[in-house]
Amino acid sequence: LNRTAEEINAEIQEITDKLIEEFEANLDEEMGHQDIMVKSEVLTTTEEYFTLKLICYQGAGSGYAWNVYYTIDLKTGERLALKDLFREGEDYITAVSENIKEQMQAQMDADENVYYWLDDEIEEWNFKSVTDETSFYINENGNVVMGFNEGDVAPMYMGAVEFEIPGDVLNDIRK
Repeated sequence: LNRTAEEINAEIQEITDKLIEEFEANLDEEMGHQDIMVKSEVLTTTEEYFTLKLICYQGAGSGYAWNVYYTIDLKTGERLALKDLFREGEDYITAVSENIKEQMQAQMDADENVYYWLDDEIEEWNFKSVTDETSFYINENGNVVMGFNEGDVAPMYMGAVEFEIPGDVLNDIRK
């Protein structure tokens, strides 16, 4: 667990240092009002998992926010990858992706102010699938929550968005 904690701390420091470096470079170029923020929040602590959320914001005129999730398996002390949650050979990518598409459509049907790139005219913007690199965490209900940064799957005004995948969608393929 100590090694994992050291790796996460190093990664957080690297992200912070990079933001500060960009901030200082922009100040040198006198690019006007700027803002940066990096803060952390413990999202979940259960007997099995611990999740830390790193919240980053960078602003210069307009702002951009993104989140980084660190989910630790407390039995092994290792940071979890999405594939670690599922039995080998199971198509979890399709199961998760299709559920997210259903949630996106349901949210858009329920609220005209909600918009995701699902059937957009600009085809390359449309959400097609999660990958093993897509951010995720496990919430206190034991469900997988997939997180997307501002502008990843929807216009910037939607902010960073998350989708909780119901247990019954994944129970048959989870470890």
